[in-house]
Amino acid sequence: MSKAKPQTEYKVDQRIVYPSQGVGRIMGIQEKQFKENKVLYYTIYLEFSDMTVMVPVDKTKELGIRPIVPKDEAERALAFISEEYAPIPTDWKLRYQMNLDLLKKGSVMDIASVVRSLYHRSKVKELPILERKLYDSALNLLQDEVSFSLAKSKDDVAELIRARLES
Repeated sequence: MSKAKPQTEYKVDQRIVYPSQGVGRIMGIQEKQFKENKVLYYTIYLEFSDMTVMVPVDKTKELGIRPIVPKDEAERALAFISEEYAPIPTDWKLRYQMNLDLLKKGSVMDIASVVRSLYHRSKVKELPILERKLYDSALNLLQDEVSFSLAKSKDDVAELIRARLES
Protein backbone atom coordinates (compact mmCIF):
# COMPACT_ATOMS: atom_id res chain seq x y z
CA MET A 1 0.00 0.00 0.00
CA SER A 2 1.61 3.29 -1.09
CA LYS A 3 0.80 6.56 0.63
CA ALA A 4 -0.14 9.52 -1.57
CA LYS A 5 2.41 12.33 -1.39
CA PRO A 6 0.98 15.50 0.15
CA GLN A 7 0.48 18.41 -2.25
CA THR A 8 3.36 20.84 -2.48
CA GLU A 9 3.09 24.34 -3.83
CA TYR A 10 6.56 24.38 -5.38
CA LYS A 11 8.42 21.91 -7.56
CA VAL A 12 12.02 20.74 -7.56
CA ASP A 13 14.24 23.19 -9.53
CA GLN A 14 11.71 26.02 -9.16
CA ARG A 15 13.13 29.39 -8.13
CA ILE A 16 11.44 31.06 -5.17
CA VAL A 17 11.97 34.17 -3.05
CA TYR A 18 12.72 33.74 0.64
CA PRO A 19 12.18 37.18 2.26
CA SER A 20 15.38 38.79 3.51
CA GLN A 21 17.37 35.77 2.21
CA GLY A 22 16.96 36.27 -1.53
CA VAL A 23 16.21 34.03 -4.46
CA GLY A 24 16.53 30.33 -3.82
CA ARG A 25 16.10 27.15 -5.80
CA ILE A 26 14.11 24.15 -4.57
CA MET A 27 16.71 21.36 -4.59
CA GLY A 28 14.46 18.65 -3.21
CA ILE A 29 11.34 17.77 -1.28
CA GLN A 30 11.70 15.17 1.42
CA GLU A 31 10.01 13.71 4.43
CA LYS A 32 11.81 13.70 7.76
CA GLN A 33 10.87 12.38 11.16
CA PHE A 34 10.32 15.20 13.66
CA LYS A 35 9.38 14.00 17.14
CA GLU A 36 6.43 11.63 16.51
CA ASN A 37 5.48 13.13 13.16
CA LYS A 38 6.72 12.87 9.63
CA VAL A 39 7.21 16.36 8.22
CA LEU A 40 7.62 17.27 4.56
CA TYR A 41 10.47 19.74 3.87
CA TYR A 42 11.70 21.79 0.95
CA THR A 43 15.48 21.84 0.64
CA ILE A 44 16.29 25.31 -0.69
CA TYR A 45 19.66 26.50 -1.96
CA LEU A 46 20.16 30.25 -1.45
CA GLU A 47 22.74 31.46 -3.94
CA PHE A 48 23.35 34.90 -2.42
CA SER A 49 24.46 33.48 0.95
CA ASP A 50 25.66 30.15 -0.53
CA MET A 51 23.60 28.27 2.01
CA THR A 52 21.12 25.41 1.94
CA VAL A 53 18.11 25.48 4.26
CA MET A 54 15.31 23.05 4.99
CA VAL A 55 11.88 24.60 5.37
CA PRO A 56 8.76 22.67 6.40
CA VAL A 57 6.33 22.71 3.45
CA ASP A 58 3.50 23.85 5.72
CA LYS A 59 5.51 26.89 6.96
CA THR A 60 6.24 28.50 3.56
CA LYS A 61 3.27 30.94 3.70
CA GLU A 62 4.11 31.93 7.27
CA LEU A 63 7.74 32.61 6.27
CA GLY A 64 6.63 34.63 3.24
CA ILE A 65 8.23 32.28 0.72
CA ARG A 66 6.76 33.01 -2.70
CA PRO A 67 7.37 32.49 -6.41
CA ILE A 68 9.47 35.00 -8.34
CA VAL A 69 7.27 37.84 -9.57
CA PRO A 70 6.12 37.90 -13.19
CA LYS A 71 7.87 40.24 -15.63
CA ASP A 72 5.21 43.00 -15.42
CA GLU A 73 5.51 43.17 -11.63
CA ALA A 74 9.33 43.37 -11.81
CA GLU A 75 8.98 46.21 -14.33
CA ARG A 76 6.47 47.94 -12.04
CA ALA A 77 9.01 47.75 -9.16
CA LEU A 78 11.68 49.28 -11.42
CA ALA A 79 9.31 52.10 -12.42
CA PHE A 80 8.37 52.64 -8.76
CA ILE A 81 11.95 53.39 -7.66
CA SER A 82 12.13 56.36 -10.02
CA GLU A 83 8.85 57.91 -8.82
CA GLU A 84 8.51 60.76 -6.32
CA TYR A 85 8.52 59.54 -2.76
CA ALA A 86 7.26 60.78 0.58
CA PRO A 87 10.02 61.89 2.97
CA ILE A 88 10.88 59.28 5.57
CA PRO A 89 11.41 59.87 9.31
CA THR A 90 14.67 61.60 10.23
CA ASP A 91 14.99 59.41 13.35
CA TRP A 92 17.17 56.63 11.94
CA LYS A 93 16.04 54.03 14.50
CA LEU A 94 12.41 54.52 13.53
CA ARG A 95 13.32 54.51 9.84
CA TYR A 96 15.44 51.37 10.28
CA GLN A 97 12.57 49.49 11.97
CA MET A 98 10.07 50.57 9.30
CA ASN A 99 12.39 49.41 6.53
CA LEU A 100 13.26 46.17 8.32
CA ASP A 101 9.54 45.40 8.62
CA LEU A 102 9.06 46.07 4.90
CA LEU A 103 11.95 43.75 4.01
CA LYS A 104 10.52 40.98 6.20
CA LYS A 105 7.19 41.29 4.36
CA GLY A 106 9.25 40.63 1.29
CA SER A 107 7.09 41.70 -1.65
CA VAL A 108 9.08 43.07 -4.57
CA MET A 109 7.32 46.45 -4.10
CA ASP A 110 8.25 46.54 -0.40
CA ILE A 111 11.88 45.82 -1.29
CA ALA A 112 11.82 48.52 -4.01
CA SER A 113 10.38 50.96 -1.47
CA VAL A 114 13.27 50.31 0.95
CA VAL A 115 15.83 50.74 -1.84
CA ARG A 116 14.24 53.98 -3.03
CA SER A 117 13.86 55.61 0.38
CA LEU A 118 17.33 54.68 1.67
CA TYR A 119 19.00 55.67 -1.60
CA HIS A 120 17.44 59.15 -1.43
CA ARG A 121 18.16 59.42 2.29
CA SER A 122 21.84 58.61 1.61
CA LYS A 123 21.95 61.57 -0.80
CA VAL A 124 20.91 63.89 2.06
CA LYS A 125 23.12 62.42 4.76
CA GLU A 126 25.38 59.39 5.06
CA LEU A 127 23.50 56.36 6.35
CA PRO A 128 24.40 54.81 9.73
CA ILE A 129 26.17 51.44 9.35
CA LEU A 130 23.08 49.34 10.17
CA GLU A 131 21.01 51.23 7.61
CA ARG A 132 23.78 50.98 5.03
CA LYS A 133 23.74 47.19 5.47
CA LEU A 134 19.95 47.19 5.16
CA TYR A 135 20.19 49.22 1.94
CA ASP A 136 22.83 46.88 0.49
CA SER A 137 20.73 43.87 1.44
CA ALA A 138 17.54 45.34 -0.10
CA LEU A 139 19.44 46.32 -3.25
CA ASN A 140 20.81 42.77 -3.60
CA LEU A 141 17.37 41.24 -3.05
CA LEU A 142 15.84 43.54 -5.67
CA GLN A 143 18.61 42.91 -8.22
CA ASP A 144 18.41 39.16 -7.63
CA GLU A 145 14.67 38.81 -8.11
CA VAL A 146 14.36 41.28 -10.99
CA SER A 147 17.25 39.64 -12.86
CA PHE A 148 15.49 36.24 -12.68
CA SER A 149 12.10 37.72 -13.53
CA LEU A 150 13.35 39.66 -16.56
CA ALA A 151 15.96 37.03 -17.54
CA LYS A 152 18.73 39.66 -17.50
CA SER A 153 22.18 39.56 -15.89
CA LYS A 154 22.55 40.97 -12.38
CA ASP A 155 24.97 43.59 -13.75
CA ASP A 156 22.40 44.77 -16.31
CA VAL A 157 19.72 44.96 -13.63
CA ALA A 158 22.09 46.80 -11.24
CA GLU A 159 22.67 49.37 -14.00
CA LEU A 160 18.92 49.68 -14.62
CA ILE A 161 18.25 50.22 -10.91
CA ARG A 162 21.06 52.80 -10.62
CA ALA A 163 19.71 54.72 -13.63
CA ARG A 164 16.14 54.69 -12.26
CA LEU A 165 17.25 55.87 -8.80
CA GLU A 166 19.21 58.75 -10.27
CA SER A 167 16.45 59.87 -12.67
